[in-house]
Amino acid sequence: MSRRILQGIVVSDATEKTVTVRVERRIMHAKYKKFVVRWKKYLAHDESNQVKVGARVEIRECRPLSKRKRWEVITAGGQAVPTLDAAKA
Repeated sequence: MSRRILQGIVVSDATEKTVTVRVERRIMHAKYKKFVVRWKKYLAHDESNQVKVGARVEIRECRPLSKRKRWEVITAGGQAVPTLDAAKA
């Protein structure tokens, strides 16, 4: 089964090995036919703790790591980030 990949902006890096990523999507309003921006925040695992606020990142679905953390950072600003899969190999 393939894992979903989302792109977003880091809005918080206050916790250890965790970043909060804001993912925006555009939907068309059913009545007015205008595009509206909807967003959601995801907690993502950052093993190396190198991603900072304002960075554009890609996050990938992974196994549950904590109560709310089910995503991991795979790229940050065009550079690859060590992930859980790389740590096991």
